[in-house]
Amino acid sequence: MLNRGYAYTSTIAPQHQGRTLLQHLTTLYPHSTLEAWQQNLANGEVTLNGQTATGHETLTTGQTLTWNRPPWREPDTPQHFEILFDDPHLLAVNKPTGLPTLPGAGFLENTLLRLVQKQYPTANPVHRLGRATTGIVLFAKTPQAAATLTALWNTPSIQKIYRAFAQNPAQQDAYEIQTPIGPVGHPLIGTVWAASPTGKPSKSSAQVISRTPTTTTFQVTLHSGRPHQIRIHLASIGHPLVGDPLYGPTGHPLENLPGLPGDAGYLLHAQFLNFPHPITNQPIHLEAPLPAGFL
Repeated sequence: MLNRGYAYTSTIAPQHQGRTLLQHLTTLYPHSTLEAWQQNLANGEVTLNGQTATGHETLTTGQTLTWNRPPWREPDTPQHFEILFDDPHLLAVNKPTGLPTLPGAGFLENTLLRLVQKQYPTANPVHRLGRATTGIVLFAKTPQAAATLTALWNTPSIQKIYRAFAQNPAQQDAYEIQTPIGPVGHPLIGTVWAASPTGKPSKSSAQVISRTPTTTTFQVTLHSGRPHQIRIHLASIGHPLVGDPLYGPTGHPLENLPGLPGDAGYLLHAQFLNFPHPITNQPIHLEAPLPAGFL
């Protein structure tokens, strides 16, 4: 079944002035080839300031670029979630692996957001988990709850604890990881978040749950909220997640990717979430049961 299609809109930034539109499209959307963009342009899918574009246009700062992507068939995803908490202000669910939290990367309808809003139209996620990551996703049902939780999200008031299955046996029982995280370039997929000396300050606490001769299971507490933080931080200390298609042993993206960055295959689970209720201030303690892979 095809989805409804989607209009991707962006504004031309000063650093992109002077490029041809075709050159800019292949850089902005590196998942498609030059030939694919030439065909999209020939199909009349791209407009610049509301006018159908050919690709030969020279860009100027402030122009509005729109790609009207036609309806497409999305990859299959799980179509279920478990409710962990539900009241007039909040909803917490246990997300399965393989289900994106939000639209993106080829997914529009097959997302947790769309599934949840079919039952709870006013619910919006306070945060997101990667497609392969399982566990607790918290939704706010009211603007007041959303504003309060957003303000508190990366403060000590909210405790986020994960379980992670990583490569290599740990040499210590506990780690305090403060590797900075920021955007870095990649020749195949454009820009990704990774370990970067010029990145934003980030902090995770990792404790060993168990070891084998080749792996370690960690419990990880987040003290900041950077994209892919646990995957990057564990990789940066020599423990990439088992099956992670993106990050290698330094916390940098792999040069030759074995799969797409969002592919499933690794085990990372948002297990515990503790926080004060945004309206009543009562303590909320949530737990998502571990998936079978950890058992």
